[in-house]
Amino acid sequence: MPIAGKGMLLTSMNIDAADEVEFNRWYDREHLEERVAIDGFLEARRYVAHDGNPKYLSLYSTETFEVLDSPAYRTALANQTAWSKANISRFRDMIRAVARITSSRGTGRGAALGIIRLRPPSGGAEKLRAKLREHLDPAKLDGIISMHLIESDPALSKPITDDP
Repeated sequence: MPIAGKGMLLTSMNIDAADEVEFNRWYDREHLEERVAIDGFLEARRYVAHDGNPKYLSLYSTETFEVLDSPAYRTALANQTAWSKANISRFRDMIRAVARITSSRGTGRGAALGIIRLRPPSGGAEKLRAKLREHLDPAKLDGIISMHLIESDPALSKPITDDP
């Protein structure tokens, strides 16, 4: 099933085992609700790696890419609650990608998720996009029901804390 919208915020991190209960409570009870309440945010999904690093991944889809640089989103980032600040300070191995959804194909959402990070050579982005669209067609691959290409914006994907 294609992802709704044209923008994607991807965050992943590790959390020390001693902080996981509080982190998960915060994420489920405050953070996800706050993010999807921002005008233009469509949905949020959380994943936990059974065997991988980083352990936690969240995906937020937005109506447009521009939502991820909007005044409403910037206001939310600038006005974190004390609970948010406490949990964000505990993130380890944080990855934050603000991205455009440039291709989204398929017929559903699976129970498992795989992410591959690619960096095309200088000037090779369009060639890589074309090859991925040609070879990664979920209709032609057993066990794959959807695939999505998201391309991060380096300027907007910077860490939101002083300690990247």
